[in-house]
Amino acid sequence: MANQLTDLRHRTLRDLRISVTDRCNFRCRYCMPSEIFGPDYEFLPKDSILTYEEMTRLARIFVSSGVKKLRITGGEPLMRKDLPTLIRALNQIEGVEDIAMTTNGVLLPKYAKALREAGLKRVTVSLDSLDDARFRLMNGGKSGVQPVLDGIEAAEQSGMKVKINMVVQKGINDQDILPMASYFRERKHSLRFIEFMDVGNTNGWKLDNVVTKKEILEIIQESMPLEPVDALYNGEVASRYRYKGSNEEIGIISSVSEAFCSTCSRARISAEGKLYTCLFASRGHDLRALLRSDQTDRDIAKFIEDVWTARSDSYSEDRMTNTHSLPKIEMSQIGG
Repeated sequence: MANQLTDLRHRTLRDLRISVTDRCNFRCRYCMPSEIFGPDYEFLPKDSILTYEEMTRLARIFVSSGVKKLRITGGEPLMRKDLPTLIRALNQIEGVEDIAMTTNGVLLPKYAKALREAGLKRVTVSLDSLDDARFRLMNGGKSGVQPVLDGIEAAEQSGMKVKINMVVQKGINDQDILPMASYFRERKHSLRFIEFMDVGNTNGWKLDNVVTKKEILEIIQESMPLEPVDALYNGEVASRYRYKGSNEEIGIISSVSEAFCSTCSRARISAEGKLYTCLFASRGHDLRALLRSDQTDRDIAKFIEDVWTARSDSYSEDRMTNTHSLPKIEMSQIGG
């Protein structure tokens, strides 16, 4: 049985997010704004990024420390060559109960079948509007809506379960809350609304730009009554709601208005092999150096144990103190 690690707030390590690249083909305003991540921006060189073998080794060590769920992120993970190779290797680790991936979806028509055959069962696709002009405004003009919808269809046709993520920003795409809810309810895909968060240092976050969980619920309830659904497990990120009289659901990730730090069970590994214990962390812990030295799996497991058991992160609970002004890792480097 895997060793269960708990931190200083008695939170168990259960979920691991692995970023496979810091590159992306979108330039979303809340993640990689084009004025910062422009043509001259220097991404990580190839030899700085973990190999698939290194990622698999780390995943195996984390699973031995109690991790049950893996999520592949980026940047845009499908920009990493031969991603099904990694999925196949991760699927062979004994003790892994779930592997999922977050993507912007536009490359899924090309890769969905191979990913499913490699063992990927779930994808979460980011889509912030069904209005082409607004969506282009939000993603830096890199894509219209239809390529993302094509990706969603490709994932569904391959046999994968699909969820949709929508980051809601006041005055930008809040008018799309109801159209998005109606569209994906009809197509029986779970839609998750995400409060605009101050991840990283470049997205221009202001509290005034946040559409809260309460406001999102009120908008949907007027047209489509909802009822709360019990969490599937302790530490589930989204608060879930069911449309009354149906099995279709939405979820809301309310990191700003209703922080869930007290149940957070997630660790994150950046593409360059740094371990982060919070989405809003200011510093990471170097695992790549350990992997590329003579350290054994047991040595690395002990390092991870020491980091996690000393963890006391509570950024979202403390957001309104001076912590919000501290430098943070960019979301594009650890995948949200």
